[in-house]
Amino acid sequence: MSSSFTPLNMDRRLAVLVRPGDQHWLDAPQAPVRRWPLEREAPESGEVTSLVEYLPGARFPHHRHPNGEEILVLSGVFSDEGGDYPAGSYLRSPAGSRHSPFSQPGCQIFVKLNQFAQSDMTTVRLMPQQLHWQTLEQGVEQAQLHAFANECSSLQRYAKAMPVQLPEQTQGEILVLEGSLTLDDEPLPAGSWLRVPSFDALRLTAAENTLILVKTQRSEGYQLS
Repeated sequence: MSSSFTPLNMDRRLAVLVRPGDQHWLDAPQAPVRRWPLEREAPESGEVTSLVEYLPGARFPHHRHPNGEEILVLSGVFSDEGGDYPAGSYLRSPAGSRHSPFSQPGCQIFVKLNQFAQSDMTTVRLMPQQLHWQTLEQGVEQAQLHAFANECSSLQRYAKAMPVQLPEQTQGEILVLEGSLTLDDEPLPAGSWLRVPSFDALRLTAAENTLILVKTQRSEGYQLS
């Protein structure tokens, strides 16, 4: 690790909120790709959560993921040797997987690297039409993306004014995909990313019809800072 590099948002005992415009896109050294890091352990390795934009025609060199990669396609079409994945697609590639990703029209994706449980070796390729939406209550729908041990990833839809209800005694993160939320009356517009050590104390409400990505993990004694 470079002596001048400072890990970004890696203390997961602390709550972090990043809104659109809070940071700047950074050019990737390997390809015409821009990255907006949300949490980052090291410059080009370790645990990373980021928004990534492929410019039209961008190709990333063939590479390996030592501890897995998770992707949600936000816009455009993301491609690799496995196929073409439009907006709304969800991909998980386990530890040791390799690929050469690219995008002909350009795309934006949400990416998590090197954060898989050691024995989670499931490969997932879900197109939007393959998602199974379930009604949890009037005004609330959920499509589970992946679950393993005490971790779960899902998409959730909320009608305007509905409170966001998350499992008790869990930590995790939320990415606002469409619409907006309020957090104790503070706005979280589309593109906002929230990571907390406990969902228990949060007061989240849909300010309009809203779609969010939710990742939860059973807490281990953390308390909201």
